[in-house]
Amino acid sequence: MNMLKEKFMKIIVPLIAVVALILAGYFYSQIRVLRNNPQAMAQKEIIDLVAKVSKLVVLPVGETPTIATVSDPETLKDQAFFAQAQKGDKVLIYAQAKKAILYSVVLNKIIEVAPLSIGNQKAVTPPVSSSKTSTEDKKPQ
Repeated sequence: MNMLKEKFMKIIVPLIAVVALILAGYFYSQIRVLRNNPQAMAQKEIIDLVAKVSKLVVLPVGETPTIATVSDPETLKDQAFFAQAQKGDKVLIYAQAKKAILYSVVLNKIIEVAPLSIGNQKAVTPPVSSSKTSTEDKKPQ
């Protein structure tokens, strides 16, 4: 029994200490990277997400999407685009290509793709009819 305890102390404890030091060094380097570039994690998430989605659908080239996460699908159920959305799903918004893509992280599937309408578009005016019906034309005599 003493021999087993002595072996444990000589091999296992130093091994655990080395692994702990390696992990501490790794996490310290990650914190340093985040302090120097706070957007690093967000950029990495975008790159990883675009890589996953690009395996499922052809994405617009030359544009980095804006990413949104579905946090409360119940409030979005009345919108057709979010009808099948679940909490945690990601929306990739391509403003220049005018496309929105709903991606399920859990299922690794594209749930919906829709055209994106942004406020810079010209307003469409209804066609003018040829008959005049204004009140000025019908003045009482």
